[in-house]
Amino acid sequence: MRRHLLSAADLTADDIATLFATAAEMHDVQRREVKKLPALRGRTVINLFFEDSTRTRSSFEIAGKWLSADTINIAAKGSSASKGESLRDTVRTIDAMGVDALVMRHPASGAAHLVSRWVDAVVLNAGDGTHEHPTQALLDAYTLQRRLGPLEGRHVVIVGDLTHSRVFRSNVICLATLGARVTVVAPPTLMPSGVVAWSAEAGFATAHDLDEVLPTADAVMMLRVQRERMSGGFFPSAREYTVGYGLTRDRLATLGPDVPICHPGPMNRGLEIAADAADAAQSLVLEQVSAGVAVRMAVLYHLLAGEETR
Repeated sequence: MRRHLLSAADLTADDIATLFATAAEMHDVQRREVKKLPALRGRTVINLFFEDSTRTRSSFEIAGKWLSADTINIAAKGSSASKGESLRDTVRTIDAMGVDALVMRHPASGAAHLVSRWVDAVVLNAGDGTHEHPTQALLDAYTLQRRLGPLEGRHVVIVGDLTHSRVFRSNVICLATLGARVTVVAPPTLMPSGVVAWSAEAGFATAHDLDEVLPTADAVMMLRVQRERMSGGFFPSAREYTVGYGLTRDRLATLGPDVPICHPGPMNRGLEIAADAADAAQSLVLEQVSAGVAVRMAVLYHLLAGEETR
């Protein structure tokens, strides 16, 4: 693995296989009465979040603590950034304290890449704007692989607000690296600019008709409609979006009972996913949350305690 984890493109298929093997071992820790390993004792991990988060920040914090790292959370609202301090000064100040890793979420695309040039600490991208979210893609693929087996040749359909989704961008890279066949589905207004050219280069397909694609899916991933990032009419109404692109009760009935349903959360129930689908037996939503801790433990371990760092 490289020194930092900034993009899903930083990982080869062998890297991902190694991480998944480690994650499977880390998953066992969750079942123990005492959830603690000494692997990162003496290491300091800073979770620096400039955007709100429940799953990602909590799972990184738990992952660090279960590996015995000293884990500290810093939110933008409680830091000098709220007083006008620049990102560069903020991260260089933290780095000067001798920390080992910065787990960072920031609303600006490319922020993690910049920070990696400014600090000596290892940088993990926990989401940068609408760019990428590599550990989410890893945990999604890990969860699917545990259910489906090897993903090579499997058809994964990703549906929803692609324009504002960093999860979609990391997932198409990660899934392609693992040999999966990916189709992304969205209304034209929520297809990112340049996606057709990128899809040809990256090897995934694009579509606008969910009902045409859904019957061929081996797995379905629904994406949250990010209304907080929208300014303007991306679709006429919530009801019309659901009719066209929601995983409704009727669409759930067309899926085979063995077709897994994923959602990176948080879910807008009744908008992009019906309650019946979110709570169905084939839903992997809570398994994704559980896998998030294991995968992030594996990532922290390999970046901070791997042979290359000793």
